[in-house]
Amino acid sequence: MVYSQPYVYTAAFILPVLEAYALDSYIEAVYKHLIILSEDPKIPVSPEDALMLMNKNMDVLKGAIRTAALQGACIIVPPEDGIYGWVFTRETVYSYLEDIPDPQVNWIPRRDPERYCLCY
Repeated sequence: MVYSQPYVYTAAFILPVLEAYALDSYIEAVYKHLIILSEDPKIPVSPEDALMLMNKNMDVLKGAIRTAALQGACIIVPPEDGIYGWVFTRETVYSYLEDIPDPQVNWIPRRDPERYCLCY
């Protein structure tokens, strides 16, 4: 039997949560870190640089989550803005945003990436 991806992801998420509920107690980890930002957050960066910065922060979070899980944490709470930071103006935030087209639009970004150009 072949399972669709959403069911696999849901099961992978729900089973540890149910396991934590079955315990009389559990360990929770709350993690904060110094977020990696651009040199001057008030100056816009390219989308590629924004993605690079977010990936660096994701790497830090992955390491912390892995460490907490190895120490027995069942629930891990990352910082709210731990991937991209919070120091933005209207002009500097655009590189960190993703354009999500209307659901009625028949478009697969991977096949036609130039259809909607986000040129700022």
